[in-house]
Amino acid sequence: MTQYTWNEYRQLLKDSGQLTSFRDPDENCSILQLTYESGKVRPGCLFVCKGAAFKKAYLEDALAKGAVGYVSETDYEIPGIPFLLVQEIREAMPLLAKKFYCAPDEELTIAALTGTKGKTTTAYFLKALMDQAMERKGRPESGLLSTVEVYDGVTREGSSITTPESMELYRHFRNAADSGISHLTMEVSSQALKYHRVQGIPFEIGVFLNISEDHISPVEHPDFEDYFRSKLSLFSQVRTAVINRNADHYEEIRTAAEAAEQVVTFGTDPAADVAAYDIGTSGGKIVFRVKTESFDEPFTLAMHGLFNVENALAAIAVGTVLGFEVSDMQRALAEVQVGGRMEEYVSEDGNIHVIVDYAHNGLSFRRIFESADKEFPGAEKTVVFGCPGDKALNRRGDMGEAASESCVRAYLTADDPGSETVEEICAQIAAHMDESRCSWECIPDRAKAIETAIDRIRKEGRPAVLLVLGKGSEHAQKIGGRSVPYESDAAVVKRYL
Repeated sequence: MTQYTWNEYRQLLKDSGQLTSFRDPDENCSILQLTYESGKVRPGCLFVCKGAAFKKAYLEDALAKGAVGYVSETDYEIPGIPFLLVQEIREAMPLLAKKFYCAPDEELTIAALTGTKGKTTTAYFLKALMDQAMERKGRPESGLLSTVEVYDGVTREGSSITTPESMELYRHFRNAADSGISHLTMEVSSQALKYHRVQGIPFEIGVFLNISEDHISPVEHPDFEDYFRSKLSLFSQVRTAVINRNADHYEEIRTAAEAAEQVVTFGTDPAADVAAYDIGTSGGKIVFRVKTESFDEPFTLAMHGLFNVENALAAIAVGTVLGFEVSDMQRALAEVQVGGRMEEYVSEDGNIHVIVDYAHNGLSFRRIFESADKEFPGAEKTVVFGCPGDKALNRRGDMGEAASESCVRAYLTADDPGSETVEEICAQIAAHMDESRCSWECIPDRAKAIETAIDRIRKEGRPAVLLVLGKGSEHAQKIGGRSVPYESDAAVVKRYL
């Protein structure tokens, strides 16, 4: 990989209009590392000072470890230390990262997914389609950057964030390109779009799944308009926009999508370019037909959740744009399962069906309850859920109302409470619930809440569906400032059922 010099990075920032001031080193030097994490600095590093909580001590630590200079919005007035001052550090970061890693994004076919719900499931559907197509061509499996997992040809590991910072993104892109990967699927969060993490990436395809009020809080988006506008900005950097004709605010989404060279629609609306019809279940699986300009074929999903037809349609639409074989898409979707998404467990007597899912907002709650009514007719619904602390405050009312409308009983519990107490969060959820329709109980210990729900259903002896929602396959709880190990909802259900 080419190593660029200090002067070349200075010129890059100048040409972009970002550079406001600079102090060059005594001799022009090659930059051997680019990072904003002082603990990882090696000699030859260009250190980036970012974040509202950034402290001068972090910079001093980086310099002591061998950083040749720093990029910042602030002059930290350290005598003799080279610097590049910029107008907006978050806009400068993707420029620097792209140059440092030699523009690997331009060597890949990247599909970006955004929306309020369904990004991860759609990402796995699309990866399955890509992998099937790559196998046919004798190529390496596709890359993935998702909320759950990262795979870039070098690294396969769990993920802690939906969309990483630009420096991590470009490192993954470089790994993928160097590993011979040609196609990559990634989830793009509203925060990543708002704070320029994906700025400048030439997405071959941008998928807009849906939109509803979420992530509204002082630390995320101040209002729905800011959230929606951030999501729509994806279209400014995609070649083909793939949009859901059934989405709320469709006309606004369609108008924004016109920024792309091509627009393809999907949905259950017959007017969609990729349209589903005859949706139902057979043998415990979801079946439907898909009609496009070029084919009219049956598809099967291994996963539960009728709403997953829309997610599958999004993947099929992308596959159609990329020229994948219909048979490959059919085979892939009939087999793919996504950990923590619509995972089903059944008691020995067949009386209790438990669904573990990551659903964590009002829209996803309503869709999963509606699907449970259709897939398990006549079964009473009990739900176990909580809400995260310190963010997305609107979810508490939305999820509480959705649970009241559809379930006979709710067990409110911990779901990454952060600095808040579980009891406070549960009380705020319960304030939006109609107890005459849905009784509730707050049990802070999540495993205990699941066990209590199963015990209650067993004693009643009636056919029932228990929906354990919010954490999916996650193995930790964010409590205070710590990540506390948790065995996962699926593990608790399997152990206790």
